[in-house]
Amino acid sequence: MTTEVILASVLFLLVGAGIGFVIRNTQAKKEVAEREKKGDEIIEKAKEQAKDISYKARKEAKEIAQEEKRDADRYAEKVKKEVNENEKELNKKMAKFEAKVDEHEDNVKKLKKKEEELKDKELQVFKEKEKYIVRQEEYAAKLSEVASMTKEQAKEELISTMEEEAKVDFSKMIKRMEEEAKEDAENRAKRIVGIAVQRFAGEYVAEKTISTVDLPSDDVKGRLIGREGRNIRAFEQICGVDLIIDDTPELVVLSSFNVVRREIAKKTIEKLIADGRIHPAKIENFMTSLSLNFEKTLLTLGEKAQMEIGVHGIHPEILKLVGALNFRTSYTQNQYQHAIEAAFVAGAMASEMGLNVKQARRAALLHDIGKVLDASAEGSHAVIGADFAKKYGESADIVHAIRAHHDDEKPESILAHIVAASDAISGARPGARKALTESYVSRLTDIEEIVNSFEGVSKSYAISGGREVRVFVENDKINDEETIMLSRDIARKIEEEMSYPGTIKITVVRETKAVGVAK
Repeated sequence: MTTEVILASVLFLLVGAGIGFVIRNTQAKKEVAEREKKGDEIIEKAKEQAKDISYKARKEAKEIAQEEKRDADRYAEKVKKEVNENEKELNKKMAKFEAKVDEHEDNVKKLKKKEEELKDKELQVFKEKEKYIVRQEEYAAKLSEVASMTKEQAKEELISTMEEEAKVDFSKMIKRMEEEAKEDAENRAKRIVGIAVQRFAGEYVAEKTISTVDLPSDDVKGRLIGREGRNIRAFEQICGVDLIIDDTPELVVLSSFNVVRREIAKKTIEKLIADGRIHPAKIENFMTSLSLNFEKTLLTLGEKAQMEIGVHGIHPEILKLVGALNFRTSYTQNQYQHAIEAAFVAGAMASEMGLNVKQARRAALLHDIGKVLDASAEGSHAVIGADFAKKYGESADIVHAIRAHHDDEKPESILAHIVAASDAISGARPGARKALTESYVSRLTDIEEIVNSFEGVSKSYAISGGREVRVFVENDKINDEETIMLSRDIARKIEEEMSYPGTIKITVVRETKAVGVAK
């Protein structure tokens, strides 16, 4: 009985355990199924969310790409427009250049024609000389008959007389020929200046038309160039200067004839380097910002100069040019300071002469504004500066004084002479325009040695920095007519043996002194 109970209990326990196992297994499978279902739902939701995110990302990327494409199209259109404008401007310049070439050819033809005329006149002089020789023989025969002279004595006296007459006639003929050649003087002078500029262009242009920018490292050069040269092309088109990047370590060069544009471009590069982001949009932004600020700087400088010399009412556009003179030099002399100095000198002279002091200062302050105008303007800086001043309301007297201060127009007023004199005084005063002392002294010494080598010269002085030579001659060896020939011979020898900028004026002085003693 006890065994059966035990077995039954065991059996019941086993059956209960089996049933419990089955129930738990069933519940476990049901929980697993429910969890798998929830997992599938979570996965489906995740897939839907991923699709939404992917769709939004593609949409945003497409919108960004379209916006960048529109920006690129606008920039390309702008660059294309600028290229077309530059091309038109280049064509205009080419047309003007071709016109100048044609004009130059015409001048060459005129000079050749004049040269032929001079040769004909020389031939006439030679024929006249032959006639003099024939007449000399006739006079010798007559004198031998009439006078109580031998043939040799009469011949010597006649030759002496005829030589003096021939020299006088020849000097008069040269003077007449010079007067006839005055109409071609301007064209010839332009040709000579053009040749001189061409021969000297290398050193002068390198000194006067470039600026350098120091770089923190050579890595910046690659960023300035950009991918496939994109940045450097954009910089040159936007700033209007040439950017030269070579093997020189940590240095780039800016080249342009326009000093203001070159200065703005230099500041643009410095700001780009400091910012670190170099691309066309940044270049344009900095360039625009600096241009506006720089114009304000120029105007401030112009107003300061106007206030300093005590005048008023000058147009802002003219004042900007006065301010721009601060960024230009002539033989290392700052042209802004030169203009102010010339204004004070002109005012002092006007005061001494009882003239309008403020008008003189005003004209002298503005006399060099043409130096900072665009290089495409035709004419000398005096002419284009005068035209600009006239355009912005300056009076006729001021405009004439500006135009005439370098003899581009004949001075017709005392004001014009005052402005020219003040310009020369400011430029020629000691220390104003620096040069190497050795070369300066050597040039003056060479000029005086050339002049002193001529017979009849007692002493000579090179003055005004070698721009003028005063030559004193002996009265008993050189007469008044021969001074003309001497000045021409000295000028010709200086031209042949020396190289110098500008012109040298030769003034021959012959003085006669008569002393009487009363007893």
